[in-house]
Amino acid sequence: MEQGNGRLAILHYAAPPVVGGVEATIYHHARLLAAKGYAVEVLAGRGEPFHPEVRVHLLPEADSQHPAVLAVGSRLAKGECPAGFVALRDRLVVRLRALLTDAAGCIVHNAMTLHKNLPLTAALRILADEHITHFIAWCHDLAWQDARYRPALQDGYPWDLLRTAWPGVRYVAVSHDQRDNLATLLGVPAESIVVVPPGIDPAERLKLDGESVALIERLDLLEAHPLVLLPARITRRKNIEFALHVMAALCQMMPAAALLVTGPPGAHNPTNLAYLESLQRLRTELGLTERVYFLYQCGPDERPWHVSDRVMADLYQLADVLLFPSEREGFGIPILEAGLARIPVFASDIPPVRESAGELAWLFDPHGDAEQVARAIAHYCATDHVYQLRQRVLHCYTWRSVLEQHLMPLLSEVLANGR
Repeated sequence: MEQGNGRLAILHYAAPPVVGGVEATIYHHARLLAAKGYAVEVLAGRGEPFHPEVRVHLLPEADSQHPAVLAVGSRLAKGECPAGFVALRDRLVVRLRALLTDAAGCIVHNAMTLHKNLPLTAALRILADEHITHFIAWCHDLAWQDARYRPALQDGYPWDLLRTAWPGVRYVAVSHDQRDNLATLLGVPAESIVVVPPGIDPAERLKLDGESVALIERLDLLEAHPLVLLPARITRRKNIEFALHVMAALCQMMPAAALLVTGPPGAHNPTNLAYLESLQRLRTELGLTERVYFLYQCGPDERPWHVSDRVMADLYQLADVLLFPSEREGFGIPILEAGLARIPVFASDIPPVRESAGELAWLFDPHGDAEQVARAIAHYCATDHVYQLRQRVLHCYTWRSVLEQHLMPLLSEVLANGR
């Protein structure tokens, strides 16, 4: 099956805007898969439409909190399987069969390993045995391995459904530890279970401005490591050419490094435009066209762009390093801003910087050895645990990276092979 070809269902007791970790996973998976071309449909007991390209079907009896489900659940917790259980199960079979017919696949969150709606679990087992679609069991919680839940579980049907490997179903765990637990529970090799972690949305967590998000996407800034910030207007005393030589050396050591020069040409000297042109030529000569960005020229409509205070604040949150190679400054506010943003400062050894940063910045001769500065930045990146964890999160645990590294390959395999 080719990417984005066909309907893909995602099923859970509840969907956004209900708040929860599973519901957040559904939200991000659904929107990203829709952007990849899948016709995503969410099936849930509770929720509301949450994205223009994602259809939501509500099946009230799929909700873990539906009154009939709660009534049956209270009897099941006492070891009884009432007639109401079968009636609920069979109604769900009819509803789900209609919705899943012709679906390429269905991701089921928790319902195959958690006891919060056993009629739903049993209905899904019937449909899995019918091979109505390719099921993926996404296992966040394991009822049989949770001491809090064991008193509500009994030997036999339907409780055993939660600790039995269903034929033809592909199992997913959210961590390697949970994979090992699930393998033990089901009696299957751990290698047969796929690990797909949850993620985070940097723009959401950092509360980034819309302009900032658009800039990140235009320049693919989340892929930069390190992301170096030079907050300055383009004037000769800012010594930006030295920063370009630093980046040329740094990119030899860290090819994904990127530099953002945030300001426009200084407004009070007509030669500053010529200075910008000379910097562009130097950037080309050094092979840095895709690694050094003058944000004045990176606007959304290819017209001169003046970075707002809001976007500047976001760039300090995103940056890994401040590079400040000025020949002279009256004070140097970016040093303070970097300190507030908790990013390391690599700056010219000039009196205002010594006054504000003291020994807390890495100082260099603004006409000295650019490669030495690059080595210092690379050493910081190689030894600072905060930087390394941040990069690990950005490259392994954003929702987009989870999609590309784990979810898309899984869907390609399951929907193509039926396993």
